Amino acid sequence: MSRVRIFAFDVYDASMINLLYLALGCAAGVLSGLIGIGGGVLIVPALVYLFGMNQHKAQGTSLGALLLPVGALAFWEYYKAGSVEIKASILVAFGFAIGGFFGAEWAQHLPGPLLRKGFAILLIVIAIRMFTERV
Repeated sequence: MSRVRIFAFDVYDASMINLLYLALGCAAGVLSGLIGIGGGVLIVPALVYLFGMNQHKAQGTSLGALLLPVGALAFWEYYKAGSVEIKASILVAFGFAIGGFFGAEWAQHLPGPLLRKGFAILLIVIAIRMFTERV
């Protein structure tokens, strides 16, 4: 039987675990649509720390969740508001596909703790940059 430890609670019920995965997806979707963060910023740490996945499995699961058409509805709202640069979106998506392939290949050869620390450092650097930037 599957077990997920959410905070201090052990969850064994498959239906409840599925509901928690759905809630995580909804939270990531709201934040993605609201402030444009990549879902992985929320999904990967949640899968590691709340659902007990190792770093590789969390990253792979996050990528699987974020495959097309997950962002389609959020994209559509921004598009209707005139807030999408189509050419840039296509080029970034193309680059993301190529980079994602190579990044995923390389990640399989790195230890999970190193990936986790690299992910954390990236988040810290981005946070400091955004916090200190003049608006």
